[in-house]
Amino acid sequence: MLYKTIGKPILFRMDPEKAHHLIIDGLGGVGSFPGGKQVLKAIWGVARDTSMAQQLWGIDFSNPVGLAAGLDKNAKAVKSFSQLGFGFMEVGTITPQPQPGNEQPRLFRLPQDHALINRMGFNNVGVEEMASNLRKAGKRDIPVAINIGKNKVTPNERAEDDYRACIQALYTYGDFFVVNISSPNTPDLRNLQHGNDLERLLDAVTDEMNVQQRKHQDSGKPVLVKIAPDLTDAELELTVKTIQNSGVSGIIATNTTLNRAGTTHSNRLETGGLSGKPLTERSTEVIRRVYQLTGGKLPIIGSGGIFSAQDAYDKIRAGASLVEVYTSLIYEGPGLLGQLNKGVKALLAKDGYTHISQAIGADHK
Repeated sequence: MLYKTIGKPILFRMDPEKAHHLIIDGLGGVGSFPGGKQVLKAIWGVARDTSMAQQLWGIDFSNPVGLAAGLDKNAKAVKSFSQLGFGFMEVGTITPQPQPGNEQPRLFRLPQDHALINRMGFNNVGVEEMASNLRKAGKRDIPVAINIGKNKVTPNERAEDDYRACIQALYTYGDFFVVNISSPNTPDLRNLQHGNDLERLLDAVTDEMNVQQRKHQDSGKPVLVKIAPDLTDAELELTVKTIQNSGVSGIIATNTTLNRAGTTHSNRLETGGLSGKPLTERSTEVIRRVYQLTGGKLPIIGSGGIFSAQDAYDKIRAGASLVEVYTSLIYEGPGLLGQLNKGVKALLAKDGYTHISQAIGADHK
């Protein structure tokens, strides 16, 4: 309520990117302040519920709702985000070398569409500073995924070198990793979703993960691939087949879209990736198709336009084991996490389920 009545009106009068930095810096400060984490947890924390908790890839998720990549790009506010009711979070996208990203302005609100458009271009501090930030965060209360990408100046034929470098520098800090090949804001990046380029990249990523597993003598860490919502059905089929054959652990569906269907705000004319409500149905369609193509054997994290418990539940029934939010958090505030978890639990009960696992892919059964 405080966010809707006080925080949001102030933030929405600010430039979107300045508001973004204010939130991340503020949360970073609160998380480092003695007692700050406890205050955040007391206000917004979500209690563990056995009906909503699950284990995937040997990792414990206390609830299915996570934070998508792009909000905490540099892992500056992990301590605070871990107290807001998330079951997990992604940091990044990170690249080996720091880069400033695209020219500003590069982030735009579409209020009546409940959407955002961004063309940030992987602006980030690079792997060394992210490693330092994650070291300072210490022991985490929720699983943290590291979303990795390539630097803009790295040609696609050498992309695997950048993904390897990210894994080498950050392997010990991530609970799992996400290969981002679907952002529309780095030239030619989406070409890595196809054919030999994707096969070569995923071979390199899985090889490097195995190298690091042997080096650190641990049980290994999962790798997921994040795909675009704009793939044709034929492209999606080939992409999913290549991902399956690579031996990676799962798929995130989906990234932002270049489609502007259904949007009305004047900012719809801005270039970049669209997120938010206009993406709700398409991302659920992609989840449903990925589940069909994989026979439900490859876990899916659903992302795109989740504003209500029904939105999240639709993605779970379509085949998602976990879901992620970003744009809805900007519009609805941190109280959203409690609402989503409470609402999904009620929808499970309505359908006669006693555990979330029973609802995953239920539309296909």
